[in-house]
Amino acid sequence: MSSAWLNDLSAWLSLHPGWLATALFTTAFIESLAIAGIIVPGVAILFAVAVLAGETGMPLAEALLWAGLGAIAGDTASFGLGRLLQGRLTTAWPLSRYPKIIGTGERFFKRHGGKSVIIGRFVGPVRPIIPLVAGALMMSWRRFLAFNIGSAVAWAPVYIFPGFLVGSALASDIRPPAHFYAVIGISVAALTVVYFVLLRFQLGLGEDSRFYRWLKQWMAQYEATNRFWRLYTNQRPAREGEFPLASFMLALGASALLLIWGQLATATSLLDGFDQATLLWFEQLRQPLLDGPFIAITLLGDAPVLMTAGVLACAALLFRGYYAAAIHVLAAIAVTVVLVWGLKALLGVPRPDEVMGPPNSGAFPSGHTAGITLLVTLLASFVAGESRHRRRWQYYVLLSLPLVPVALSRLYLGVHWFTDVIGGLLLALAVTGAVRASYSRYDKVPLAPDITIVGAAVVWLILTGAYILLSWDQAVLNFRPVAGT
Repeated sequence: MSSAWLNDLSAWLSLHPGWLATALFTTAFIESLAIAGIIVPGVAILFAVAVLAGETGMPLAEALLWAGLGAIAGDTASFGLGRLLQGRLTTAWPLSRYPKIIGTGERFFKRHGGKSVIIGRFVGPVRPIIPLVAGALMMSWRRFLAFNIGSAVAWAPVYIFPGFLVGSALASDIRPPAHFYAVIGISVAALTVVYFVLLRFQLGLGEDSRFYRWLKQWMAQYEATNRFWRLYTNQRPAREGEFPLASFMLALGASALLLIWGQLATATSLLDGFDQATLLWFEQLRQPLLDGPFIAITLLGDAPVLMTAGVLACAALLFRGYYAAAIHVLAAIAVTVVLVWGLKALLGVPRPDEVMGPPNSGAFPSGHTAGITLLVTLLASFVAGESRHRRRWQYYVLLSLPLVPVALSRLYLGVHWFTDVIGGLLLALAVTGAVRASYSRYDKVPLAPDITIVGAAVVWLILTGAYILLSWDQAVLNFRPVAGT
């Protein structure tokens, strides 16, 4: 498809905005349809249509809805086609023209099972093939629909929001604060370096590392330390007696950093200037266009949303007989709530006065940042725990990404200082490390995902969407900037 054709389509839709919903649904449908998604540049068309949706003032929720429904319908049609062509995928036309892609999809599905439907949403060449292969290999309808709908809920924002934001920006007059691009570039670079240094440090604590072997030999010399090592060593055969050294180091390191950071942030004025500069920079960034997305993101860190996620996770684990895992998740939630509440009440750090109605609790540490960090890092630790040590960093990187926008939303909306956000992050990391270290004593069977976990995730997404809708008006009022700021 030539760029001229895409330009003509964009021009026509700009003159007929009433067809934008149909265009979003149809493009997402074709992009998800077997084979057609390979031929048609659906990503480019979706971006162009999303830009027009943002420019014309189409509600973001409506754009996400139509794109998500189109993606669900496209995958469902592909799955049904796979059922009809069972055993004939490489012989029926036009599928017979793409034997290599189909072979790749079959190997991918056999390797990852039901998870491939979710992964396939975001992986280029196999994206429109996986539902077809899943149908041909007789995956159950109920299981497929659960994975299909759940993954579409996450897929729609990833593919629609960037274009929608660009379109909305074109239709408005956004003036970024001073040194915007320099600050963003340096911040991203610094965070990337710190993150990978930490990951490298964690990888260096594995069983094959020199420090791990030295520590094991040293602790074996004394009865008490040797008993401690054996007590926390994983008993699962597949884990080969792995001691949770990385988890212990995470708990100890984050706890030590939290104590130091807390003293600097609350007992001295050394970081006050940086807090004020950060607040001023985000204050200059405030735009009506960005307020809506950041309010929606910050609502994801509200206590009801995070508590619901924790309760559903525990219920799913208990239902499947993973009692130790459920108890540790509950303990992590309880400890985090008590620590956040206790530190806020004890320290009494005032919040910035940048919004009309911020919460009246203390500022340090940020409860939203602590909550979302605990949720994603615990999830990452359980998922990574089922993989080889050298591949675990991939899960930590991918699953910890949601904590960044939630933390930034607290700074953008002016309800937390920068030091509060870092404090919440360190507190949650300390709890995660301690809980994972403790759980190693009871980790005797693998945690395999199934329809129960997917069902809990879908229920959480639905309840979260309902909570955001019900809380929206009050949140917009609460986070309205103070006049004159």
